[in-house]
Amino acid sequence: MIRLATAADAAAIATLWNPYIRDTPVTFNAAEKSALDVERMIEDRNSLGHATFVATDGDLLGFASYAQFRGGVGYATCMEHSILLAPDARGKGAGRGLINAVCAHAAAAGAHQMIGGVSGENSEGRAFHAAMGFAHIATIPEAGFKFGRFIDLVLMQKFL
Repeated sequence: MIRLATAADAAAIATLWNPYIRDTPVTFNAAEKSALDVERMIEDRNSLGHATFVATDGDLLGFASYAQFRGGVGYATCMEHSILLAPDARGKGAGRGLINAVCAHAAAAGAHQMIGGVSGENSEGRAFHAAMGFAHIATIPEAGFKFGRFIDLVLMQKFL
């Protein structure tokens, strides 16, 4: 089931997110998230008309969230999302449901496009986005730094 996230989901989202932060180059962020951090993210995005969604089957299978790509009114219709799945949820439809939910929500709110910033070391993430209709529009060489090395950032775009 795909639904809007609530504050009650924050701890489970942090528990899912933190191994990606701590152990992988999927995200360039090195600071783990607390439940309060996630709760604030959900509230902040909701207050701006954006959203966070969760996929559940009783347990959290994944989450996706989006917000404005860059600050300022000139970017008001350009959104960027994040999506993460539990390792055992991959390939079972939760990711498709989540990305469709954020894109539909953004489109209904007047967004023109959705951007995914994918780690250059995340070949599964790039393949997923391509399968969901996102086009590779740019690579920013060595944009991220984690685990003592520079990592490319791949920008993928879908018009809504």
